[in-house]
Amino acid sequence: MKKLAEVIIKNPVVTMIIAVILLLPCIYGYIMTPVNYDILTYLPKDLDSTKGQELLNTTFNDAATSMLIVENMQSKDVVKLKNKIENINGVDSVIWTDDAVDISVPKEMLPDDAKDMFYSGNTTTMIVKYKNPASSAETIKAVGDIRKVLNKQCFLSGMSAIITDTKNLADKEAPFYITLAVILSLIAMLLTMESTFEPFIFLIGVSFAVMYNLGTNIFMKEISYITKCIAGVLQLGVTMDYSIFLLDRYDEEKQKYSDRREAMAQAIQKAFTALWASSLTTIASFLALCFMKLSIGKDIGLVMAKGVIIGILCAVTVLPALVLIFDKPLHKYKHKVIMPQFKKLTDLLVNKYKIFAVIFILAFLPAIYSQSQTKVYYTLDESIPRDLDSIVATNKLKNDYNMATTHFIIVKDNIKPYKLEEMVKEIEKVDGVNRVLAYDKFVGPMIPEDFIPQKIKDIFKKDGYQLIIANSKYKAARDEENAQIEDITRIVKSYDKGAMVAGEGPLTKDLIETTDNDIKVTNYLSAAAFFAIVACVFKSVSVPVILILAIGLAIFINMGIPFFTGTSIPFIASIVIGCIQLGATDDYAILMVSRFEEELLNGHDKFEAMRIAARTSDKSIITSALVFFCSTAGVALVSKIEIIKTLCAMLARGSLISAAVIILLFPSLLLIFESAISKTTHGWKKNVQA
Repeated sequence: MKKLAEVIIKNPVVTMIIAVILLLPCIYGYIMTPVNYDILTYLPKDLDSTKGQELLNTTFNDAATSMLIVENMQSKDVVKLKNKIENINGVDSVIWTDDAVDISVPKEMLPDDAKDMFYSGNTTTMIVKYKNPASSAETIKAVGDIRKVLNKQCFLSGMSAIITDTKNLADKEAPFYITLAVILSLIAMLLTMESTFEPFIFLIGVSFAVMYNLGTNIFMKEISYITKCIAGVLQLGVTMDYSIFLLDRYDEEKQKYSDRREAMAQAIQKAFTALWASSLTTIASFLALCFMKLSIGKDIGLVMAKGVIIGILCAVTVLPALVLIFDKPLHKYKHKVIMPQFKKLTDLLVNKYKIFAVIFILAFLPAIYSQSQTKVYYTLDESIPRDLDSIVATNKLKNDYNMATTHFIIVKDNIKPYKLEEMVKEIEKVDGVNRVLAYDKFVGPMIPEDFIPQKIKDIFKKDGYQLIIANSKYKAARDEENAQIEDITRIVKSYDKGAMVAGEGPLTKDLIETTDNDIKVTNYLSAAAFFAIVACVFKSVSVPVILILAIGLAIFINMGIPFFTGTSIPFIASIVIGCIQLGATDDYAILMVSRFEEELLNGHDKFEAMRIAARTSDKSIITSALVFFCSTAGVALVSKIEIIKTLCAMLARGSLISAAVIILLFPSLLLIFESAISKTTHGWKKNVQA
C-alpha cells in the first residue's frame, strides 16, 4: 500500500485518467452481461421438477409454452393468425384443433376433453410452443413479435409472457434507480456534512466502483434481474462509509504533516488496513448467500461481495486522486448542517440505561413472533402490476377456462394403455384438477392411429416418453396446489417410479421447500461468520454475542413489520434481508464498541466513556444510515416491480431501525455487560470504576 500510495499522490491526474479508461471495458461488460428474468431457473438441478423441465425442453419443446386466448374470431381467421405466429422466429409450433380435424368439423364433434381445452364460450385457445427456454433472449423476442400481430381480441398468457413483461419493466426502470439513489444520497450528505463539495466527490468516487462492479459481472456469464436492479443501489449505500472514513483520516493526517501529499499517503496506508478489517463482516454476510441451494443467492452474494472489495480499492485509489485534485474547494466551501448535538439524549440513555435494557428485552418478544408470522409469496406474477398484458391474459385464462396452472406429467411410453387409462382417471379425481389431457383423450377413440398427424403424436409421445397435461384451478404456491401436486406425484410414481411432474406449480412448490432451508442456512452462516470475525477483531467472546443480539433485534423488527401491516413479502426478501442488513449496518455497532473501548483505555469510567462514545458515534451512524436509507428508499418509491420495491423498502427501513437500535438501546447493553466484556476480552480495560 505504501508503494501504491506514493504512485497516487505523485500522479493524481494520471490515476484519474487510468480510472476513466478502465470505465470503457466496464461499460461494454455491463451492456453485454446477459440477464436472467426467470427465478425458477435458479432451482437445484437435481430436483424432479427441474429434471422434468429439462426433459420438457429437450424432448417435447414444452419448457416454454404460452396459451393464446382469442375472442370472437371465426375459425378461418384463427388459422390465419396461427400461421402468422408459426412463422415468427423463436416459435417452434402452434397447436390448435385444426391440427387434428378440419376446421369445417363442428367443435361439438371433438372429444369432450379436447373441446373443453380449446373452447369456452366465445373464445378459443391456441398453445404456442417456443424453441428456447422461457427466459431466453430468443423467446422474449418471440413474445414481443407475437404481440405485434395480435389485436385487442387476443390475450397471450404463460410464464414466457410474464418474464417478457418483467424484463421490459425492469429495463425501463433500472436507469432511474441509481439516478434517484445518487440524488437522494447527495441531499442526505449535504444536510449532514459541513463541506459543500465532499458529497459530490464521494459520489463520483463511488460511481467508479459501481461501474467497475457492474461491468465485471460479465465474467459470471449472467446475472439475475434482481441483482441488476439493486446491486448498484446497494453498493452505493454500503460502501459510502469507506469514502467518508478515508477523507476523515486524511483531515486527521493533515494536522500532522505540512505536505498534503504526504498526509494523503499516510491516510491511504492506515485507512486501507482499517477498511479491510471493518468490511470483512460485510463481505462474509454477502458470501453467506452463496451457500443457498437456490443459486440466485450465489448471484447476489458474489456480485455484492465483489462490489464491497472494489469499493474499498476505489476508496484508496480513485478517491484520494480526486481529493488531491479538488483539495482546495473541498476545504474552502462549507455550510451549516442539520445535525443535533445528542448531549441530552446520551445523558438520558446513560442515566436510565437499566430502563432501556428492559425495553431491549421486551422488544425481542413481539419482534421474534411477528417475523415468524410474516407472509411470503413465491409467484413471479405477483411481483408485477396487475394491468400488464401477461397478467390480464393469465386472469382471463383462469376466469374463462378455470385454468390457473398447468402440470406436465412425463412417464415412460412402455406403460400399458389400460394402466395409463387407470392413472389418468386417478389424476382426474385429485382435488382441483379440472382437466387431464392425454394422447388418447385428445384424438378420441374413433380416429385410427394412421390418421393422426405426426405433429399431434409429437405433442404427447416422443423418444420413449409420454406426456400428460393436467390443468389445475389452483394457483401456484398455494397450499391446496402443493397438496394437489403431492397427490399427483404419488399417483404417477405408483405406475412409473421414474415419472416426473413439471411446470410452474411443481417448480414453485420446490422453490418454497428450498427457500425454507436456505433461510436457515444463510442466517446461521452469516451469524457464525460475523461472530468469528468480530471475535478476532476485538479478541473477545462476549462482544460478538452482544453485537449479534443488537443487530438481530433490528432485523427481527424489520422482518416483522409486514405482519402488523398485513402485507406479504417476496420470498427472496425473507432470505437475503437478514444477511444484507447485518452486513450493511453492523458497522454502526462496531463503531460504538470501538469508541467505548477507546475511552475506557483513556481512563474514563464506563458511564463517561459511554457518553463520549455515543456523542461522537451518533453523528457518523446517522449520516451512514441516512445515505443507505436514501439510496434504497427512492427505488422503493418509484419501482413497479414488487420484488424490487419490497426489497429496497425493507432495506431502507432496516437501515433506520438498525441505527435506532444501536443509538437508543445498544449503549445500555454495553453498560450492563461491561464487567463480563472485561473478563472475556483480551486487552479490555480492567477494573473500570462502576
